[in-house]
Amino acid sequence: MKILNILLPPLLGFLLLANNAVAEKNDGNATENQCHEYLDFQATKLRSLEQVDFCQAFKGKVLLVVNTASKCGFTPQFKGLEKLHQQYGDKLAIVGFPSHDFSQEHKDSEKVAEVCYINYGVTFTMLETSKVKGQNANALFQRLSKTTGEEPSWNFSKYLVSVDGKNVKHFASHVKPNDKGFIKSIESLL
Repeated sequence: MKILNILLPPLLGFLLLANNAVAEKNDGNATENQCHEYLDFQATKLRSLEQVDFCQAFKGKVLLVVNTASKCGFTPQFKGLEKLHQQYGDKLAIVGFPSHDFSQEHKDSEKVAEVCYINYGVTFTMLETSKVKGQNANALFQRLSKTTGEEPSWNFSKYLVSVDGKNVKHFASHVKPNDKGFIKSIESLL
């Protein structure tokens, strides 16, 4: 019993220190693994069953979110968006959200995919059609609209989100992907 009384206090102290070290390490990992609110989102890829977990797929990148449509006068912007993807894809994640909110998207996802992938050669992430404005907008567009005070007023509205999620900017449909000011905004966040 005497030996136990002698060994127990140092042993308990050692166990307490070890437990605290593990707890601190886990807290550090939790912070490192957390993503900002704009990456707390999942959606299905266009013409696929694959789910895209934004935190897993886009963490550490600037995020460019665009509501798209296949039958719009701004549809040729796909070319410019793809060029941005080719140029900055290692640091910039572009995500297209096809939407029929402005009555200019095909109802058939196969046709949407044909326009994106075949007609415009899109290789950045395209998702299944969803709502992007109003109360029925998907959760990401609701957050983006609330933060910027701007919901999409037409197809090809663009939201640029910094790596840490603290800087979010809205760009109207008429701002082309090759617009010098738009590119400067992207480059300032890279």
